[in-house]
Amino acid sequence: MKTLPDYTFETDLRAQGHLRIAGVDEVGRGPLAGPVTAAAVILDPANIPDGLNDSKTLTAKRRAALEPLIFDAAEVCIAHASVAEIDELNILRASHLAMERAVAGLGAVDHALIDGNMIPRNLAVPATTVVKGDSRSLSIAAASIVAKICRDRIMVELAQQFPGYGWETNAGYGSKSHISALQNLGVTPHHRRSFKPVHNML
Repeated sequence: MKTLPDYTFETDLRAQGHLRIAGVDEVGRGPLAGPVTAAAVILDPANIPDGLNDSKTLTAKRRAALEPLIFDAAEVCIAHASVAEIDELNILRASHLAMERAVAGLGAVDHALIDGNMIPRNLAVPATTVVKGDSRSLSIAAASIVAKICRDRIMVELAQQFPGYGWETNAGYGSKSHISALQNLGVTPHHRRSFKPVHNML
């Protein structure tokens, strides 16, 4: 039986006097194209939308239904690191940069709950890492949902400018059709040149 995320991490921090607790998650580390996107979400403990879970476990329809509820009930900031930043810094550092920007965009934050096992080095607030946080913390689950929806939308828009790569369905991941499009159509300005399949074509 898979357990659902709950508010335990947040409750423990609130008991220590941290009231503005941001759950932080990123999406888009693996794709060959597009930005990496992070979200930071401060939930209101008195008004948490039902059904929050790791975005990967939810259908697109369920994520779409939850997104406006999260925006209505919580404080949300979404931020990105660009393809140029990914290629310059490396994907891990760029994803941390997006996280730092998302947290900074919320203004005053007492504590951040970061999905994963590393705290971004320039994060300006105290933080705790939570491995598999999107399936354990409601705040991180909420962040995973809004980050994924936002990034998917960006990839759909980019797909209209650069048709043929299937970004509207593969979100920039290296699917078979995406790889074959790279070989046939070439590399776009939105491809990550530091990623091996793209780098090898250049």
